[in-house]
Amino acid sequence: MVVLGRELSDEDVDRMFRALADATRRDIVRRTLIAEATVSELADSYDMSFAAVQKHVAVLEEAGLVTKRPRGRERMVSGNPEAIRRAQTLLDQFEQIWRARIDRLDALLDSEENE
Repeated sequence: MVVLGRELSDEDVDRMFRALADATRRDIVRRTLIAEATVSELADSYDMSFAAVQKHVAVLEEAGLVTKRPRGRERMVSGNPEAIRRAQTLLDQFEQIWRARIDRLDALLDSEENE
């Protein structure tokens, strides 16, 4: 599937939406799109262990939704707006397909009423 000039495999799309299917991971993406944060800072925001938050970040990183970079002994996590745009573009494509189907149905119903 081509999204924003980049070919996404079915595995890429599955990985992205599987990562976004979890509320904690969506919140991590939201937070890191607003401001870069350390994994420790993120872990302080949730009622779970540091290791659990680290696993959530790893899933998001594998899906390309966040990036991690070292800063001294810490790892800084940043949201990836480009990946979010790809997800939005993919959803927009599905919406266009759905709207086209509705338009065809409307046209069919209009033609039956005018007969």
